[in-house]
Amino acid sequence: MAKQQSDIRERTRLSHDIPRMYRVIMHNDDFTTMEFVVDVLRKVFFKPEEEANQLMLKVHKEGKATVGLYTLDIAVSKSQKAMRMARDQGFPFKLTWEPEERDLPF
Repeated sequence: MAKQQSDIRERTRLSHDIPRMYRVIMHNDDFTTMEFVVDVLRKVFFKPEEEANQLMLKVHKEGKATVGLYTLDIAVSKSQKAMRMARDQGFPFKLTWEPEERDLPF
C-alpha cells in the first residue's frame, strides 16, 4: 500500500513576546555618601563618570531617580548587589524596581 500524503500541516506558533522591562529606582537618604552612590553607579550599573555624577545629583535633589531599565532578573540582581555593597559599608542605601509602562505600537 502506498502512503498518502496529507494536505494538513501543523503550525507551530512561536512566541516572540518582548520581555517586560523594569525600572531600577535609586532613593535618597541622609546617610549614604555621594561618593558611594557614584561608585555604585559606575561599578554595578556601568555608568560613565559624568552620567554617574548627574544621576547622583538628581537622586540628591529630587529624592529618587531611575538609574536603569532591565529585565526583571537583571533589575533584581543589580539592586541586590548594590544594596549588599551598601550594607557592607554601613549605609541604609535603597533601590527598588517597578514595571515599566509601555505603549507598544501593536
